[in-house]
Amino acid sequence: MAHIQFLDETMRDGQQSLWGMRMQAGMALPVAPMVDRTGYSVIDLTGSSMFECLIKYCYENPWEGLDLLVNSMPRTPIRAGMRSNASVTFGVTPDSLMDSWMRQLNVHGVRSYWIYDVLFNIDKTLRLAKVAKEFGSEVAGAIMFTLSPVHTDDYYADKADKLAVSDDIDTLLLYDTAGVLEKERLSTLLPAIKAKSHGKPIEFHSNNLLGQSAKAYLDAIDLGATILHTAVKSMANGPSVPSVETMAKNVELLGHTHNLDTDLFAPVSDHFEKVGEAAGFLVNQHAEYDVLSIQHQVPGGMVGTLKAQLVQNGMSDRLDDVLKETAAVRKELGYPGMATPFSQLVGTQAVLNIVTGKRYSSIPDEVIQYAAGFYGETAGPIDPNVKDIIMSSPRAKQVVASPPPQPSIEDLRAEYGTDDDDELILRALVPGEGLEKMRKSGPVRTTYSYLSSPELQEVSRLMKIAQSPLVQVISDDFEMTLKRG
Repeated sequence: MAHIQFLDETMRDGQQSLWGMRMQAGMALPVAPMVDRTGYSVIDLTGSSMFECLIKYCYENPWEGLDLLVNSMPRTPIRAGMRSNASVTFGVTPDSLMDSWMRQLNVHGVRSYWIYDVLFNIDKTLRLAKVAKEFGSEVAGAIMFTLSPVHTDDYYADKADKLAVSDDIDTLLLYDTAGVLEKERLSTLLPAIKAKSHGKPIEFHSNNLLGQSAKAYLDAIDLGATILHTAVKSMANGPSVPSVETMAKNVELLGHTHNLDTDLFAPVSDHFEKVGEAAGFLVNQHAEYDVLSIQHQVPGGMVGTLKAQLVQNGMSDRLDDVLKETAAVRKELGYPGMATPFSQLVGTQAVLNIVTGKRYSSIPDEVIQYAAGFYGETAGPIDPNVKDIIMSSPRAKQVVASPPPQPSIEDLRAEYGTDDDDELILRALVPGEGLEKMRKSGPVRTTYSYLSSPELQEVSRLMKIAQSPLVQVISDDFEMTLKRG
């Protein structure tokens, strides 16, 4: 039997997948001390995209919110996620700014990191890991899983070896964004990774899009994984990770041990359920097995983005077409792993192909940069015909002629007009106007009001209806249909 550690994803992947990264500090602060006492090995909390969303959409200073949450959870290491070569937009961020981003998170008390790169630029991952070690922080080297003909067990074992051999990597994180891993593949993949892990613990994260991740977790335990990523029930499942309530019980029933105080699950879950309902966010999600999800492997949070893009173009009924096109674009682009930024690149290109009615007639700069190798070596070859179309586009010459610069931190401070690296990160993430709105909104709220009356709940329900692409009113003698766009 094994001793299983649990890493909490309620406030990071849970709210990213279900709430679109709109969790403000005051939504979590009332129960953060309870989460801290639950017995998790690590609490995953933030990342650069969340910083950006908090500024743009919530007008909240993410540094202030981070400080409040970190200080409210002193017992448990707090984690942040980092893409090895980008913290700003879906493009490529200068190394100096990435290093500064890592240092400032550490200054604010973050002491655990998962560093990922879908194309496995190992040198950049290890450079950031070394910066984290300046502060004594722990680092998980992420192995981003995707199903494709080129992503073999040997491919992943090689990446695991190159990460784990470094003294700056403490654990390996097998990360399944689409929730497609099941026993047959795990039975060969995990032993291959474990054989190259250099004795380091293996974490497992699987978004429950197909409803099979809880079973995959149990299979992974049998195969050597000892750290599971979960969220409280109201913030779990669907596009999020399995619930800690179910997984802790399953672990116990199979004779394994853990350190969690299970009495704290319900009050934390109830709190986030009330907050989510009050804010109009998803809670208590479920998922059904969908073969199309295996083909396109779009992460859960990205599906919402695709829907929004289609609504903007008056094509909300074309989601299945976009998902099928996403699968085709992914294949043509050499099977990039479907995690940031490539899930967005592939998904956006698929939307453009459907909206314009002519494939690759409109190509984002980031897709050009990907085809030109700015992000690193692709896992598989790009379809030659598609690459020719991309690289012969009028915009391609301009993009290729301007590779991502590598200014020093001193150059960046001068460019953004500040010697305060906290402020530098904010200015790099969100230009001028967004920051001004954030500053005018005042200090971070430490509480969040629930909807407490039937009247307010009815207002919330009507607001959701008003945002729907199709509304029908039907009675015995009257019928009306309103269609957005």
